[in-house]
Amino acid sequence: MSTTRGGIGAAVVACAALLLWIALRESAPSGDDARGREERETFARYRGSASCRDCHAEQASAWESSNHGLAERAVVPDVDRTAFDPARSFTHGTQSTAVRWAEGGATVAAVGLSGQPESHAVVRVIGRTPLRQFLVAAPGGRFQTLEASFDPRAGEWFDVYGDEDRRPGEWGHWTGRGMSWNSMCATCHNTRVRKNYDAASDAYRTTMAELSVGCEACHGPMRAHDEWQRESGAKGGRDPTLRKLAPHQQLDTCGSCHARRGELTGDFEPGDDFLDQFRLTIVDESATYHADGQVHEEDYEYAAFLGSRMHFRGVRCVECHDPHSAKTRLPGNWLCMKCHDGSNADAKKIEPVAHSRHRVFGYDTSGQRVSDDLLAYRRGPIAESGGECVNCHMPQTTYMQRHARRDHGFSIPDPLLTKEAGIPNACNRCHADKNVDWAIAKCDEWYGAKLDRPSRQRTRTIVAARKGEAGAVPGLLALAAGNELPYWRAVAAGLLGRFVREPAVSAGLLHGLDDASALVRAECVRALEGTGAADSTDVAAALRRRLDDPSRGVRVAAAWALRATVDPASKAGQELSRSLAVNADQPAGQMQLGAFTLARGDAATALRHYQRAIEWDAGSAAIRHDCAVVLSSLGRAKEAVEQLEAACRLEPGNADFAFKLALAWNEQGDMEKTVAALRSAVTLDPRHARAWYNLGLALQSLDRSDDALKALSQAESLDGRDPSIPYARATILAQLRRFEEARAAAEQALRVDPRFTEASELLRRLP
Repeated sequence: MSTTRGGIGAAVVACAALLLWIALRESAPSGDDARGREERETFARYRGSASCRDCHAEQASAWESSNHGLAERAVVPDVDRTAFDPARSFTHGTQSTAVRWAEGGATVAAVGLSGQPESHAVVRVIGRTPLRQFLVAAPGGRFQTLEASFDPRAGEWFDVYGDEDRRPGEWGHWTGRGMSWNSMCATCHNTRVRKNYDAASDAYRTTMAELSVGCEACHGPMRAHDEWQRESGAKGGRDPTLRKLAPHQQLDTCGSCHARRGELTGDFEPGDDFLDQFRLTIVDESATYHADGQVHEEDYEYAAFLGSRMHFRGVRCVECHDPHSAKTRLPGNWLCMKCHDGSNADAKKIEPVAHSRHRVFGYDTSGQRVSDDLLAYRRGPIAESGGECVNCHMPQTTYMQRHARRDHGFSIPDPLLTKEAGIPNACNRCHADKNVDWAIAKCDEWYGAKLDRPSRQRTRTIVAARKGEAGAVPGLLALAAGNELPYWRAVAAGLLGRFVREPAVSAGLLHGLDDASALVRAECVRALEGTGAADSTDVAAALRRRLDDPSRGVRVAAAWALRATVDPASKAGQELSRSLAVNADQPAGQMQLGAFTLARGDAATALRHYQRAIEWDAGSAAIRHDCAVVLSSLGRAKEAVEQLEAACRLEPGNADFAFKLALAWNEQGDMEKTVAALRSAVTLDPRHARAWYNLGLALQSLDRSDDALKALSQAESLDGRDPSIPYARATILAQLRRFEEARAAAEQALRVDPRFTEASELLRRLP
């Protein structure tokens, strides 16, 4: 669009949005229940973005045509018709979707739950550029987000899932809960959303203060400010209704949407502390992030930024981005050099050419500044993309097929970590025609030992921890106790969870419960409860103290760790209940409810939650695994095996599922199938010590002593901290009348744990 048409389009969209906002406000709850009254009172504090324009015209103008201002809107014929007219269709996977403009509206025909194409009227549009998604109405107050998306720059339709070819009935298909606007989209595309899910009817009555990301989504409710300005503004003086957000509150407001996180309350308001409202997803054992902190899956910006030196030095979003247009305040290197030109004592001075070893616009080959022509820079192009700071330190990953997003971790490219651990580096992202050895050689030539930084060793420690290597423990303990960035202390604390049985680890985590950072304290809580350490009297007492932590996120984590005994009427117990309720519309929420009720001794109710989760997401192996645990506790071993077999089919590469299937077959007394499942587990994960141990026991039950001893020796080589492994070996050797070897194995068990009475008794009975 031309500038003029763009302005008209923005105005039309704004008018349509205002009308829809009024309709939504009028549909707010009308009952007399306490929740309805509280909701009406909350929404009454909002005035709407239209009320801001008279006094804040410049900011309103920048916002109205921004991706925030157009985050969600009604269908506008002048803007949207070109996507649907002329009618067309496109094929994606085994499916085909058709779009057309008919009777003044947009229509999409896509394969629905019936397995056949179903025609749906588009009721709202999500996004502006680089892609637009479309909402259609569904039963139960739902809006579903279609997978058919439009690229306005290329003028073409595409499948937002790419080649995945998701099918009806799957959680992530456009008809599934994974694409329900009420749960997955509404909060971040609108202002002060209340999801209002009713579990009894499995329906929504979602309301909001304003359609799209309006002024009050970031500034908070402004009715009082608007009324004061109209009544007293002309008199001058300070407006007593205004509260200025501190820099960390501004960052948390951005993070409330620009983060991968879980909801604790479903009701964030600007000024709230992030960890009072959300559980942040950070680097952990999964592949969600790369081990060096770079984003991998769709992780957004907030967590990576928390782990950066930029954040640690006090930089916040609004120093680089205009808060109303969301555009960067200066283009390219001009933005970075604003601080890195030597004028900022907290920022290292950078000589662009010498530092990047690439040509840089405005500098000659010796690094001397030869141009300050910002207009020429805006027109571009620059000499080499390698001269752009962001292309090395903020590499891009494309999500949703069209949306290229920059990593906000400000990481340092390290090709050596690519070779060691498969972590991507910016050099080879750009120089795709070169291999990693070439990149390593260049970095060695240019930077030498400077790249052997603490962040490299930190990454190596995290890689080792993800593999379960005991050698990672000292590095994790040092990172958890000594790193100056709270984010990385929290990462280390979370990764220590699998080693929590070690006294030094539990001691370190207990110390971390008093860390100044709530993020660290929360991760320490989760690590301490993750492998049953909460059963320890000392640990349980320490966790109970966190039930009164200043941070809601820590309190909820502690209540979850103590879910078997926490008082539901206590503050932390009520906060946990609210968190469980706000997530109950998704399969993961039903899993949480299942785990909670199982811990409280109600296996029958827990099973119903897991069965509902399977109904909502039949393709989740994790749900079926947890359901099998409940079935086993109820003595329904055959059904437990069926669920575990399904889990193994869904995730054939998961060694732990194969291990649990073996345990289920063992409960049924089928030792041949037990051995087969255990062999599958150790093939998938040769470092699975417990699977090797159980394989040894199972083989011995089949009188295959030599194979049993080999399996137990393998288990012992992987986990020398478990006295039951050498003890099991000792019992087999004793049965074979190899008494000296049996004595040595029993003594080894006692060296590991002098209190292991079974080994002492065996030694007493050996001839």
